[in-house]
Amino acid sequence: MAGMGKRMRPHTLTVPKPLIPVAGKPIVQWLVEDIIKVCAEKVEEIAYVIGDFGEEAEKNLIAIAEKLGAKGTIHHQDEPLGTAHAILCAKDALKGKVIVAFADTLFRADFKIDDKQEGVIWVNKIEDPRMFGVVKLNNDGTITDFIEKPAEFVSDLAIIGIYYFKDGEYLNKELQYLLDNNIREKGEYQLTNALENMKKKGTKFVPGKVDEWLDCGNKDATVYTNKRVLEINRSSAMIASSVKKENSIIIEPCYIGENVELKNSIVGPHVSLGAGSKIENSVVSNSIIQTNAKIKNSVIENSMIGNAAEYNNAAEQLSLSDYSTHM
Repeated sequence: MAGMGKRMRPHTLTVPKPLIPVAGKPIVQWLVEDIIKVCAEKVEEIAYVIGDFGEEAEKNLIAIAEKLGAKGTIHHQDEPLGTAHAILCAKDALKGKVIVAFADTLFRADFKIDDKQEGVIWVNKIEDPRMFGVVKLNNDGTITDFIEKPAEFVSDLAIIGIYYFKDGEYLNKELQYLLDNNIREKGEYQLTNALENMKKKGTKFVPGKVDEWLDCGNKDATVYTNKRVLEINRSSAMIASSVKKENSIIIEPCYIGENVELKNSIVGPHVSLGAGSKIENSVVSNSIIQTNAKIKNSVIENSMIGNAAEYNNAAEQLSLSDYSTHM
């Protein structure tokens, strides 16, 4: 999760993309919780590979791991040299059974990882695979090929960015081989090159298919992911008891944080509203609004609004950064 999150600007100017909240929790927290659910045994360590996120962000990441009963460790990737290089930045954690996950994707799955397999690569069938890495399978369901962003159709099974390896030390060795021999693709060290080498040496990779894949790569995708996470967790209590309502309606499912004030407004469905925010004379639907925001006299949908932003007297879809004012 060391990338700059350019497709999510302006929100990633102040908060790393994996720490942007959907349905009241950071994206990376939902991801880690989902992974733990499909693990057949206890997760001992969560190793985060990050850029320069700052001390507070690092503390938050460690706290997420500890809350889930694991040791949290921080590893830095100082320059963007590719996925293989990023994983190798956490080489001390590549021991025993390992799951590698890229922190801009969420998923729904109803299975436990078959840890007897040598490797599992999680995939999802999509209509247009040209922007993704895909896999091809043989008749017994084993992966035969990895193809990065195919211009012509070869498979509709997209790699979603979550991988299981039975032998972390072996993965470590294959990643290091790429760096030692300067094996790059488009200028970067790629995990798919290591997977291809492992396959040629006899490692058997099988697909792990998910029920639903939720991307958090840009604003619209993240707003949709927020909607789906709220729907999936609608049975959970997601509206704080400290919410103050005056002549207002909440249409669930929503996440409403602590000490939110609603006046003459309709909020929902599919809204995440951070703690301390105030909504007045407005209608808000299908949006993510972070903490301490103030919205007046507006109609907002399909939007992301940052922390402490202020918005008044408009009706539109928008993406507004932290501490912005639109009057």
